[in-house]
Amino acid sequence: MSENVKEIAIRYARRDELDEVNRIRLQVNDLHVSGRPDIFRAGFCDELKNHVYEKLDAEDSDVIVALEDQKIVGFASVEYIKRPESAYCLARSVYRVEEFGVDVHHRRKGIGRKLIAWIGEDARQKGFDRVDLDMWAFNESALKFYEAIGFSTYRRYMEWKL
Repeated sequence: MSENVKEIAIRYARRDELDEVNRIRLQVNDLHVSGRPDIFRAGFCDELKNHVYEKLDAEDSDVIVALEDQKIVGFASVEYIKRPESAYCLARSVYRVEEFGVDVHHRRKGIGRKLIAWIGEDARQKGFDRVDLDMWAFNESALKFYEAIGFSTYRRYMEWKL
């Protein structure tokens, strides 16, 4: 881990912090728009802004923040998914990282690693035996990060553009 990491606190978000979470979510959205302008809409409409409030209020999800010197520098929105057995799959429970981001001015300082480590411990305490997430193939730096901290690919989506 880099030596320039200041004191980082990780905890569940408070409602009054979600505007700051949205500031980082906009950065993530802009990255997606840049990487796949054929899929993602530019801007940050009210529906996108409000999504994080819905996650905070729902029983099966949470918003987690990383703070450096009391300033929000990273976040994750997570879901607690329980799937019953089906004809195709066994019953399973998954702690899912729906969204994840570190402020562009605070990357490569170990904040993402600390956030994921906290998520892993939170998942274990809640009785989950796996954390999953998905990411877009164009985001090579995210892939390198997730692989470096122990994530592996178990499913792949592919497209055939016509």
